[in-house]
Amino acid sequence: MGHMDNQDKDLIKFLGTAGARFVVAKQLRSSAGVFIRFLGKNIILDPGPGTLVKCATSKPPIDVSKIDSIILTHAHIDHSTDVNVMIDAMTSGGLKKRGILFATGESLSGDNSVVLNYLRTFLEDIVTLRENERYNIGDLQFETSIRHNHQAETYGIRFNLPNQDISFMVDTKYFPGLIESYKNSDILIMNVVRYTPHEKGEVLHLCVEDVKEILRKIKPKKAIMTHFGMTMLKAKPWELAKRLSEEFDVEVVCATDGMKIEVGNRFKNKG
Repeated sequence: MGHMDNQDKDLIKFLGTAGARFVVAKQLRSSAGVFIRFLGKNIILDPGPGTLVKCATSKPPIDVSKIDSIILTHAHIDHSTDVNVMIDAMTSGGLKKRGILFATGESLSGDNSVVLNYLRTFLEDIVTLRENERYNIGDLQFETSIRHNHQAETYGIRFNLPNQDISFMVDTKYFPGLIESYKNSDILIMNVVRYTPHEKGEVLHLCVEDVKEILRKIKPKKAIMTHFGMTMLKAKPWELAKRLSEEFDVEVVCATDGMKIEVGNRFKNKG
């Protein structure tokens, strides 16, 4: 499938930045997951619809047979649809028993289980995610957040690198407990589905006013907005990011499909 980027570099690549049903259904933006390489470990976070295709068509291609781990933050279809095909691909159809799947209990059992039973034996290990716990992928350590306020059992992910903490605040409605859970994040990636709050408060996702509160209280060195719904796309999130950067004196970036962030002592943003 070709080579990946220089494998010595830690990076985050947004294979997709779509959130909410209409943006996903119309594929106004890709709904694929996030490719992460930290400390030499290759990870796919939340492999939504199209993740396998985006890995193959990425420039350079992402060799799925070299994926070390998949992390499912929750069972919703825009985060988990490609989990089974990714397991099959990363294990060469089960010929190579390898890789670790980290997933919520709800993703693994019960009515909303999303992982096919026959594929589970292909993996080296399956680990159930729980609130505020630490996990390892070789030398790479990460921890889960407080349980999010979302329809499904959901946890954010915080990677503990030698020089910085990089956090993914995935789908949730804002609540004060998020601040303590994500404090001291150097890079904070936020799923910002809505521009304004839902009129009835029934949509359990962050909006721009929530982002302001988070930036005010956490003060990360860099913030990245992603996972956009229709109202965010109409509001031109790249312009919102610029205004937020100026207002809070924090580098705020609007993620785009295929955007790569090289993570090192300096933050490098390559479109």
